[in-house]
Amino acid sequence: MHTIDYGVILAYLLVSVGLGIYFGRNQSRQEFFAAGNSMGWLPVGLSVMATLFSANSFVMYPSIAYGSGLRISLFLVAISLMAPLVLWVFIPIYARLKCQTAYEYLERRYHVSVRSLASGLFIFLRIGWMASATYAASVVLANVMQVDQTMVIVVLGIVSIFYTMLGGLRAVMWTDVLQFFIFTITILLTLALILGQTKGGVSGVISTYFAGRSNVLIDFTPSMTLEYGSWALIIGLFLEGLSAFGADQVAVQRYISARSERTSQIGFMINIIGMWTVVPGLLAIGVGLYSHYHQFPEEMVSVLATELNGELPDWRTADAKGLSVPEYYQSYPEYVAEDIRALNKQDQALPQYVRLHFPPGVIGLFLVALMAAVMSSIDSGIHSVTTALMVDFRDRHFEHWKPENNKIEVLQDRGLVVLIGILSIFLACNVGEMGDVFAIGKKMTAGFGGPLLAVFILALFFRNTNTVGVWVGTFIGAVITIALMYLYSDWFSVWYWPIGFGLSMIIGLGVSLLINLTSGTTPTSGADEPLTYWNVVRGKQNLSQESSE
Repeated sequence: MHTIDYGVILAYLLVSVGLGIYFGRNQSRQEFFAAGNSMGWLPVGLSVMATLFSANSFVMYPSIAYGSGLRISLFLVAISLMAPLVLWVFIPIYARLKCQTAYEYLERRYHVSVRSLASGLFIFLRIGWMASATYAASVVLANVMQVDQTMVIVVLGIVSIFYTMLGGLRAVMWTDVLQFFIFTITILLTLALILGQTKGGVSGVISTYFAGRSNVLIDFTPSMTLEYGSWALIIGLFLEGLSAFGADQVAVQRYISARSERTSQIGFMINIIGMWTVVPGLLAIGVGLYSHYHQFPEEMVSVLATELNGELPDWRTADAKGLSVPEYYQSYPEYVAEDIRALNKQDQALPQYVRLHFPPGVIGLFLVALMAAVMSSIDSGIHSVTTALMVDFRDRHFEHWKPENNKIEVLQDRGLVVLIGILSIFLACNVGEMGDVFAIGKKMTAGFGGPLLAVFILALFFRNTNTVGVWVGTFIGAVITIALMYLYSDWFSVWYWPIGFGLSMIIGLGVSLLINLTSGTTPTSGADEPLTYWNVVRGKQNLSQESSE
């Protein structure tokens, strides 16, 4: 790396720290957790996009496009289908009930125990997500910078904790906006460099990518084990997106920070537009890498040599003829791409290109983009988990622990940010044993995310569900999903989203029906009608009612 690259990295880290210091002045509880409910649609939308886009996505999309095809682009279809539900159901619910967290609604709909369960699921989900997202990008950062991966995780974690602890939600959201522009510019520059350095231009890249390949865009083969099968992607990513944007405190906290319900809705649409801009760009990078390495397969030989540690894979030893690993692949370049995929090293395609072809300064910008993706995952995660712990647990169950002095309150909030951050860094350093980047992300979220979404759907649209039914359905659904995850590890990871969601829905509805039939009563939220979507959004319910005890 050139001195310019280190300068770019240092400048970005200093700006992030500076934002934390700037927004850290005159903090209050309301400012720390909700940015004073004063944020506009641009920071709301770009912060949601940058946060939930994450480092996983920055690494994952080019890797999948390079190694497995473009079927993952169905993600854009899935989030577009779920967008109306977030826009016209979830956001109005939170705005009109004036919730501090997403899970406060569940107490008002059912009981405090459901709120605590859902908030607990979110906390486990988000801590796992932070760990996997941080690990994913640290792999690439460490490889390009030629430094220890643990050191990367620790340094970025410390910086993220520092500005989040000082500046609260406002600092987190404005650093997210900065991070969005950084990795958007980096994606465009990377794509331009690849196209400019690959023979044949755009048409040549596309023709090379599709030549001799089938099911590149869709594959509706019914299979639980097919990677990136279209059925799994459409169903699973629809549910994952609805959970992330509708039932996850990370996104909900940004809606709550907005000046108005309308501001939140406009911000959410900005987020969708951002997704439709960034994801195609990352997929195009993967397409370009495939075509480039098809023309210059020798550039990936060093990746194979490092992975194989001097010994050819079993399926190549028959015709080795005493050749070393580099000599073999120099002699048989047609096997390079095939063996990269067989050894699951697609993640190395982009960092290898960066090392070999990026000019000074641009390498630094690329690394800053990855750092931005990592830090947007860490800062938002630790802040939203802190909010859930303080609002849903301390304030609700241990109100006597809540200090009356604002300075002590902010000090406690900051202390918890540090503790959650340290836990996330520790987990990120140890998450690598769980599998590849994509599988890590889904394993760490699906077991809790599907059941968490089911709680909200039952609350919003099923009037006769009750506390016991929802609680039992959610808990059992999560336990069974996690068990299936390890009993059937060969299933494509996205399938665990509909499994967890479906199990929780069916069990929750079944137990609620059984209780209603047995008792002969219909549960409510302590008034004439429960706080379903129709009663809240259509104005049939008194929104000032107290939470049920």
